[in-house]
Amino acid sequence: MADGSDYAVRFEIDYPGRMDRLTTLLRLIWAIPILILFGLITNTGGGYQYVDAAGKAVQSGGGGITAGLFVATVLMLVVRQKYPRWWFDFGVELARFSARVSAYLFLLTDKYPSTTEAQSVHIEVDYPDAMQLNRWLPLVKWLLAIPHYIVLAVLSILAVLATILAWFAILITGSYPRGLFDFVVGVGRWAARVWAYAFLLVTDTYPPFSLR
Repeated sequence: MADGSDYAVRFEIDYPGRMDRLTTLLRLIWAIPILILFGLITNTGGGYQYVDAAGKAVQSGGGGITAGLFVATVLMLVVRQKYPRWWFDFGVELARFSARVSAYLFLLTDKYPSTTEAQSVHIEVDYPDAMQLNRWLPLVKWLLAIPHYIVLAVLSILAVLATILAWFAILITGSYPRGLFDFVVGVGRWAARVWAYAFLLVTDTYPPFSLR
């Protein structure tokens, strides 16, 4: 697979065109309310870290929703070889919300993150046939994905630098440079595939090393 275009998860963000300079200038202040809500859901202190659908490291407490969902999914696949649809839908919707928050922080959209609407951030995930998945791989997928974590750590730093450059560009020109936009979205797309493989556990196909 060269570019991952037929992978089990698709991640796209609509290019925003002209952007609001004021909300860009004060983005971190505007984002405080939604960040508090996001933190209550995904960051309860302690626990482990994983990479969300926009390439951002998200910490999850041992008793938090994300940790519990991951562990429960592993047990369900290993013991019962089942993946309940409502279970899958909840994980995907949580990731979509996370991606909308990240997209807003990374200046990829002017739209304030909704808790329900897709807005300009699109994540589609194929619902798996649990009987077709290797029942033992969920125990080690997070470990097998270590090479991706290393690459994504570097790419995430570059994405932050690209966002800083884009911040200045938006304030000056009113537009997010398309090349920088495509790069940051590509990092999110890469991270989304790793998340689907290692944590949502919907596919046994190893994620491609690709921004496209």
